[in-house]
Amino acid sequence: QVQLVESGGGLVQAGGSLRLSCAVSGRTISKDGIGWFRQAPGEEREVVAVDHWIGSPYYADAVKGRFTISRDKVKNTVFLQMNLLKPEDTAVYYCAVRRIHTPTKAAEVDYWGQGIQVTVSS
Repeated sequence: QVQLVESGGGLVQAGGSLRLSCAVSGRTISKDGIGWFRQAPGEEREVVAVDHWIGSPYYADAVKGRFTISRDKVKNTVFLQMNLLKPEDTAVYYCAVRRIHTPTKAAEVDYWGQGIQVTVSS
């Protein structure tokens, strides 16, 4: 059974940083597409950052230059480094994996994390 377990969320002041981690078990993700999505209250789940083992990462315009997606191949873990956080970044963040391909939208995701709250205060 594939499981994605997220950690590292919480409350932070505007301008601060957080590092989200997503530990994946049951599947090696070294050649899968990985991503982070987020969903604010009353909003649709949207792409934050996605990447593939070969190619360049994609970032939503709202986070470009502030967020960085990466993976640790040894630990089979996905990360999202979030810097210069803004109140509008407040949302539940979801780790995502798509088998072999890049998850360009939520409907393409094969495996989801449980979601983790990120709250940015002004």
